[in-house]
Amino acid sequence: MPNRQATILLLEEEPTLAEITAFRLELLGHRVQAFDNGQAAIDWLAGNSVDLIAVGHLADIESIELLNRFSDDQSTSHLPLVYLSANSDLTEVQRAFNAGADEYLVTPYDPFVLEQKVEGLLRASAGPGKR
Repeated sequence: MPNRQATILLLEEEPTLAEITAFRLELLGHRVQAFDNGQAAIDWLAGNSVDLIAVGHLADIESIELLNRFSDDQSTSHLPLVYLSANSDLTEVQRAFNAGADEYLVTPYDPFVLEQKVEGLLRASAGPGKR
């Protein structure tokens, strides 16, 4: 478990996946701000800070486009990005990493794997040499 409570922005339009993911992250002691709309999340993020962003499927903005946007924006480029996708195709995985994802999680995922990836990214971003 982390030494501090992190704030995680979760973007996912599928209600069950969003609810399960938020619940699991909250069990780890984190605060989760979930959105099913990319533009609403971007607007919220303009006035709030987070420690990690998890991007899943959204109808209004393509997920890869959001990863690119967060990676290129000076205010969010330092944040770890987790991509949640049902697509395990290697081309899609490569697209996500090229767009700035730090981790790729195929849904449905093992909750223990989610925990490992999130905690690892939070530890790395809090330590020396963070990006």
